[in-house]
Amino acid sequence: MTLLLHDDLFLEHDTGSHPERAERLVETRKHLEATGLWGRAVPLPARDATEEEIGRVHDPLYIEEIRTIAASGGGAPDPDTIVSPQSFAAAIRAAGACCAAAEALAAGRDRTALALVRPPGHHALPYAAMGFCLFNNVAIAACHFQAACGLDRLFILDWDVHHGNGTQDAFYDNGSVLFCSIHRVPFYPGTGYAEDRGRGPGRGTTINIPVTADIPTDAYKRRIQETLDGPAAAFKPRAVLISAGFDAYARDPVGGLGLEPEDFGDLTRQVVAFARAAGNVPILSVLEGGYSLDGLPRCVAAHLEGLLAYA
Repeated sequence: MTLLLHDDLFLEHDTGSHPERAERLVETRKHLEATGLWGRAVPLPARDATEEEIGRVHDPLYIEEIRTIAASGGGAPDPDTIVSPQSFAAAIRAAGACCAAAEALAAGRDRTALALVRPPGHHALPYAAMGFCLFNNVAIAACHFQAACGLDRLFILDWDVHHGNGTQDAFYDNGSVLFCSIHRVPFYPGTGYAEDRGRGPGRGTTINIPVTADIPTDAYKRRIQETLDGPAAAFKPRAVLISAGFDAYARDPVGGLGLEPEDFGDLTRQVVAFARAAGNVPILSVLEGGYSLDGLPRCVAAHLEGLLAYA
């Protein structure tokens, strides 16, 4: 089975006609219910993250800034990022859902969890909102795995079409987290160079795989497999986290990298095989991008099918 985290509060992060809007989750749930996948997963209630949990990644003044903007009726802390009156509540629930998933996986309740959350997080910096993101859900979950669940070495794979700059920054000098981002270049946010490998104790634990928009799908998958077989296997992680963005889908209106829904199923099976070989370690997948209301649900379905196969 796979633990599934979702909360209607995520729909109240009101961004209007912005590409990152509530319909992304509405349409995804409809499709998962229609295909029977929603019923095959095990629901796990989301909860609010505490300020201590968010504060492991984000500065307290920044947390208060987002709270204040929401309480004052909303605004735009970043040119691409919207805060509505319920956005702070949705963001702390999204981060808390990922922490709840980490706790359940560490306790052995299941081997996989999928957090269908919004707002997304992998661009969020310790001191600033960025790129549709408020709090860095996957980084907060990784810190929670370590601080509250006792899992010391973690592997984060980010296959969103955009570089996970916020997650990279969170762990750039932290040798206990191996972070790998495969992303389109040249593209937003303009970071993620192959030579960026970490700093100090984290030297060698950042892996950036910049790829061009015309990369063949087989080559894309091969680049991920090489990372899994090489540095990720050598790292011996005790849990795997996926920043599961689906904007590498071929017809995504914001991204696009030639991938079809079945390719995300293949990617998931690659990660599941890696997790088995690493000692049946748990996998926590966290929704990031993906803005095609037709493609996103089908990509998530293929991903969830792959997670459900981890038995």
